[in-house]
Parts: sequence; structure tokens; C-alpha cells
Amino acid sequence: MAGDVPSDDDLGRTPTDEELRRLQRTTVLYYLHETNPDNGLVRDKTEPDSPCSIAAVGLALATIPVIVKRGVVIRKFAAKIARRRLRSLLDLPQGPEADAAGYKGFFYHFLDIETGRRVWDCELSTLDSAFLFAGVLTCATYFDADTADEAEVRRLADALYCRADWDWARDGGPTLTHGWRPGTGFIPHRYQGYDEGLLLYVLGLGSPTHPLPPESYAAYCATYQWKQLYGRELLYSGPLFTHQLSHLWIDFRGLRDAFMRDHGSDYFENSRQATYVQQAYGVHNPLQFAGYGEHCWGFTACDGPGWVKRVMDGVERQFFDYIARGAPFGPDDGTVAPWVVVASLPFAPEIVIPTARNLAGVKLGGHDRPYGFRCSFNRTFRVDDSPAGWWVTPYQFGIDQGPVVLMIENYRTGLIWDIMRRCPPVVAGLRRAGFTGGWL
Repeated sequence: MAGDVPSDDDLGRTPTDEELRRLQRTTVLYYLHETNPDNGLVRDKTEPDSPCSIAAVGLALATIPVIVKRGVVIRKFAAKIARRRLRSLLDLPQGPEADAAGYKGFFYHFLDIETGRRVWDCELSTLDSAFLFAGVLTCATYFDADTADEAEVRRLADALYCRADWDWARDGGPTLTHGWRPGTGFIPHRYQGYDEGLLLYVLGLGSPTHPLPPESYAAYCATYQWKQLYGRELLYSGPLFTHQLSHLWIDFRGLRDAFMRDHGSDYFENSRQATYVQQAYGVHNPLQFAGYGEHCWGFTACDGPGWVKRVMDGVERQFFDYIARGAPFGPDDGTVAPWVVVASLPFAPEIVIPTARNLAGVKLGGHDRPYGFRCSFNRTFRVDDSPAGWWVTPYQFGIDQGPVVLMIENYRTGLIWDIMRRCPPVVAGLRRAGFTGGWL
């Protein structure tokens, strides 16, 4: 890589507490700077006039205990931030109308950041709603003091989570649908086979009002794929974020469902293996993309150069826009996402730390909103007028910041994991899914 990359000795050095604190603080600034102060809705990305991402709102809520612990906001004011955001969400219109904010307790993927109503003909998203509910429940569990503001946080959070009709979202089938659209109904795709939907099922099973039946989780697991990749055995899912997002909230160390008991593993160990598979793919670099290597990997859902074909060094390459990239079976177009490497910190710090240090040394050009790492770059896709000489995303994304902040904190103190061990819906959902062992 470039000459500004740290030395080999420095790459593997254990990060200081100050370094981790600084990365957390700069990253979490996204949720302070890119939030509408009137209603607490969070922009999907830094592109001008970007709408709200409902998943980004959930991640912003989940980071509130972290900003209290790290002294960014005092607890008294943090409770008010959570209260305002939860009240705004609860007051948004729910119904079958095309311009509502949601239906059956779930929310549309993207909302107008001023009005909170649906935009872009987007879907009612079960998964993005689950990330919202996870953030809601984080605040409900964390704010446990006997004060008016904290009691109101708990009341509002309970109302938001309990009105979601998880059974409806199955559309009569055993598994959860991806969502619903007014006028056309349910999306035909379902969450089945291992992915970030693990959190979706835990929250759906744990609902005290409209829960999923236990057989829905068995149906989700029925199409799992156990594979051997680069000398490692694991439950396969290609994009790295799918091995991380459920773990932002749930400490899966030692917890095993029926599938993991049969394979002598757990989901935390599985994510560790998946992180190593990503590194091995970067080393092997079968498609010969520029920059890949032992300390340059991270293939996930992220922004890309665009849907275009180019001949690069005599090879025709297909590049993509925002898409879920994965390893080792792709899709892959040379795009690397540094944030997703950091989000694997608790699983495999011995390879994440040197990779993160290396990526921090890569020249990505100037930008005016430095929220931690730039979200993605592609050294194969040359751009003559780019300060880096190749493509770097011009935007930061709301859903990329939370995993960095939360997983650094879980690595440092286990804060979010400890909070969610006390969350009744999470505990109930895990038990109804058949999990045993560990802290459960």
C-alpha cells in the first residue's frame, strides 16, 4: 500500500483506550450531527436531502448508553433525547395508507425526515423495523431509574415494541416476509437461512402481544448451509455484516440453539470463523483486485462505484452500486468497507486491529464530515480527479456508524451485551428459539 501505512510492529499493537475512545466519539457524532432535532429522525446518509433510515434511528437509540458512559451526554439529558425520539416515533401515523409511517406496528424503510411519512415507494421493512425495536429495547432496559423521564422512556418503548404484529408479518407462512407494500401486499421473499434475520426472529419470538410461533424459528434454520471454506467450518453467509448485526445486542458466547449444539459451535464462534474467511479471501484475491491482502479486506453491504462495466488492465470488470458484497462467493467488484472490519473487533481482534490500522493509513482524500472511517472505497476503480486516485464513497451512512460504536464498546466493556441480558423480550425470544447455555 501507500508509504503512510504503519509499520508491521505498529499494525499489531493493541489499541490504547484513548484510540478506541477517539474512534467511538468521532463515529457517534453522525447521530448528533445528522439528526433532525425536532423529531429525532436520523438521515440515511450525508447526501443532501437524504431521507430518514428507520434502522439508523434504531442504531442511534442503541448508542445512547455508550454516549452516557463515555461522557458525551449526561444521563439526565440522554433520557430526554430518547424520550423525544420515542414519542415522535409513536406519534407517527400507522395505517394502510400509502403515505403513513408504518402499518401493523412496523415502519417503512425510509421516511421523510421532516414529516416522518413514507418516501420513495419503499417497503414496510420487517428487518429495518427490528433494528429500530432493538434500539428501542436498549433504551427501555438501560433507563431503569425511578424518574419521570426514564419512566416515560420505558412506557413509550413498550408501546412501540408491543404493537408490532409479528404473526401478521408471516403472511400465513412459517417464516417472516421481508415486508409489505400498500397496494401490492407482502413481498414474496422471506428470511430463511442464516443471515442478520437472527435478531428478527429473537425479537418476534419474544413479543408479549403478537409473538411468532416457535416453529417459525425452526423454519428459519431449516435451510442453513454448513460449509468448509479455507480450512474452516462455519455456518455460511457471505456479507460480513450478516455475522455482526444480531451480535450488536446479543452476547452469543456459549449460547446454542439446536443447530449449533449439533455442530459443537455457537454464533459468536461462527462470526469469528467468518471474519477469518473474509481475511483469507482478501489474501487469495481470486479476481485480482487492487489492494486486497492480509490487512485489506471487509466485504459487505455498502456503497460502490456504480453499475458500470470497465476494462481495467485488459480485464473487463463489472462494478456495482449499493449491494451486499460477500466472500468467498461474491458478488465482488473490488470494493472494501473499513467500518465492517472494525465491527468484527470482539470476534477476532488479532486480525481486526492490524487491518483497521492499515486501512486507517490508506489515503482516501479529503472530506468535510469525518465520522470515523470512510464507509467504502475501491482501488481498482480509478478516478482521475479523486484525491485518492481511485473511487471513494462521497457519503457516510447512518447504518454503518452504529456497529462501529457498539462493537468497540462491547469489546471494551460489554456494555450493550450486559444491558440486553436484562431485557425480558430478548431473554424470552432466545428461550423460545431453544437457546441454552452461556449467560442464559
